[in-house]
Amino acid sequence: MKILVQAEDFDLAQVLKGFGKAPNTGATVSFTGLVRDDSGTLEYMEIEHYPGMCEAAIGKIAEEARTRWALTDCLVIHRYGKLRPGDQIMMVATAARHRVEAFEAAEFLMDYLKSRAPFWKKEVTREGAEWVAAKDADEEALKRW
Repeated sequence: MKILVQAEDFDLAQVLKGFGKAPNTGATVSFTGLVRDDSGTLEYMEIEHYPGMCEAAIGKIAEEARTRWALTDCLVIHRYGKLRPGDQIMMVATAARHRVEAFEAAEFLMDYLKSRAPFWKKEVTREGAEWVAAKDADEEALKRW
């Protein structure tokens, strides 16, 4: 299990090289989130976090996924700082004996990262800046777990 909270971008091919190579792994799943510009006016998103606390919170979520789905490997990368539309913002990768477990664990992690990971996001547009509020749909997604 590996948790990385970093300002630097990441290379998907390099990050996934060697991931999920345990002999009993039958499936790996990866998801990469990108900064999205829904309004067409987003200049950049500023993401803040509290070092140490953030990694611990994500680690706790990842450990729960690891035990619930008997993962053979788990990786979470989340970036902070100034990110522009199209930039990679996060990545989740899971490995398990079977694909269903790998997919479900990845979805679980993504849902919890979206709504529970301690990041603060501010969108800066041509019109000004605004902190991103929690979305009802993100909270609703947690109910299935």
